[in-house]
Amino acid sequence: MQNATILGGVGGLSLTPDEAAFFREADPWGFILFGRNVDSPDQLRRLTAQLREAVGRDCVITIDQEGGRVQRMRAPHWTDWPAPLDQARAGPQAMWLYYHLIGQELRAVGIDSNCAPTLDVAQDGTHPFLRNRCLGTDPDRVAELGRAAADGLLAAGVLPVVKHMPGHGRAQVDSHHGLPVVDATEAELDAVDFAPFRALNDLPMGMTAHIRFPALDDGPATASRRMIGLIRDRIGFDGLLMTDDITMNALSGTQAERAAASIAAGCDLVLHCNGTIDQMAPVVEAAGPMTRDAMRRADAALARRQTPAQTDIAALTDQWRVLSA
Repeated sequence: MQNATILGGVGGLSLTPDEAAFFREADPWGFILFGRNVDSPDQLRRLTAQLREAVGRDCVITIDQEGGRVQRMRAPHWTDWPAPLDQARAGPQAMWLYYHLIGQELRAVGIDSNCAPTLDVAQDGTHPFLRNRCLGTDPDRVAELGRAAADGLLAAGVLPVVKHMPGHGRAQVDSHHGLPVVDATEAELDAVDFAPFRALNDLPMGMTAHIRFPALDDGPATASRRMIGLIRDRIGFDGLLMTDDITMNALSGTQAERAAASIAAGCDLVLHCNGTIDQMAPVVEAAGPMTRDAMRRADAALARRQTPAQTDIAALTDQWRVLSA
């Protein structure tokens, strides 16, 4: 049984022997890459092959390639994409092309998942770390554009990870640095924040928000059984659910305690983005093997992973540029 983690502790541009041995033993469900792991297309293809060789299977490898500030692969080898909120003005067809082209660049180097689209609904007070990563301020419009983005990625053979469930848009604190507390009523949250996720609840993978909603529970959503239950039942999401990065300062306790609490709350996978082998090992132990329900959802997600059809990338790029002008 694979371990209930997605690990990001690759220190550089290729695996060291110690990292390869650790990953072979830990057997995480998947991996996530960062800018420190990115240099050139050939280098990335070698690294993704090394990761799959380490665990002995065609595991999922994901990345944050949203566009704007949050993109790990950049020029000169890849496109520098505009921020999603800026792209949103061009409409659904342009959004499909935008994320399809991103997906083509990812799949070409062995990356088959993207932590996007962001379905958080932007508000007047949305923290700057998040605001231009959103797709708009109207939940119906966010859902429409989010569907186009997800479909564009899927058509490129890349599994989208919708985030941040059940909604991060009202947060006025950066969850990398502290725990946001959102005082909206349950009715307000249901009508706005939850709505895009409900509309896209058929997608294969999702990510939680490190946010506390006092109207619903005292703990952060990632570690709250009630909030994970809400994601499953009220939002209706039965896809593979990972935590946001548990090394972020929004969560309390040791990283192993955070991992254990997230799995106990009902998350399928623990996302651990930064750390050495010594820091990853306790998290792997605390997360434990994937549950049967998690494996069922993982198998369903993998079944959505497809080989992209051959397309004229130059022509699609030209079409995107016309629509986005």
